[in-house]
Amino acid sequence: MDISITLCVLIGMFLVPTKGEVVANFWESPECLKFFYKEKVPELGATFPDVVPLCQCFLNTYHFATLYNTYYRTAVYSAYIFEPSNGGGRETRWFVEPQLVDPSWPGEMIDGYKLSQQIPDIYLGEKQALNEDYANSGFDRGHLNPNGHHAVLSRNATFTLTNVVPQNPTLNQNAWRIHESEMTDLFNTNCHQAYVLVGAIPSSNNWIIKNNVRRVNIPEYIWNAYCCVDQNGRPILSGATTALNTELNVVVERTLKDLVDFLQQYSDAPVGELFSGQCRT
Repeated sequence: MDISITLCVLIGMFLVPTKGEVVANFWESPECLKFFYKEKVPELGATFPDVVPLCQCFLNTYHFATLYNTYYRTAVYSAYIFEPSNGGGRETRWFVEPQLVDPSWPGEMIDGYKLSQQIPDIYLGEKQALNEDYANSGFDRGHLNPNGHHAVLSRNATFTLTNVVPQNPTLNQNAWRIHESEMTDLFNTNCHQAYVLVGAIPSSNNWIIKNNVRRVNIPEYIWNAYCCVDQNGRPILSGATTALNTELNVVVERTLKDLVDFLQQYSDAPVGELFSGQCRT
């Protein structure tokens, strides 16, 4: 049965067993639901097997939401509210989600290396990707929710491995990076607030393989969608993009309707609206 893991619990020593709050879905966590426009959670991915909604918590604060597929070890999407950057560098740590190892463990993301040193006899990667999966793989740790769309501390929180996918380095470092920068300019210029979804479409049979084990699915496409609202919460602008996850290095602009039609080709269940009212202006 699918579970939802709320990743915010009392901060303390990790090895002190602490029961994290486990909820059935995003709707039962108001602090997580706020990252969706008008609290409308997309139907996309809800019926997939092995999906886990994560309310991403760092330093006792919620920062964004992720629907995570524990079979592919990549996210279906991450949902966030854009924030103007206030500076700050890139994290040197890569976080993992303790409750994907054991639901009774604390819910706050933690440095994967630190955790593996604390409990070397327990394998952390049964249901999530690990930093070593990406090492020498030929793929970047491609952020879905980009660190550049946040102020500190949310910027730090994006460095959880449940928020990254194997991304072609040419795409990640060029066309997709430029696109994320253009979105920053768009949101800063036009939006009082911008709600964003960024996701990945899994490939049928393309994986990062370690020790002859299929570890992390390499997505066929990366996509995003946004709903921009004014100071009264009324939608004023929307859009979407897709990018084939190859060295082709091209980002295709789409409408929200176009994106829904595109995603529907890869889903057996109805995709439905990505935002409440499909962010109609």
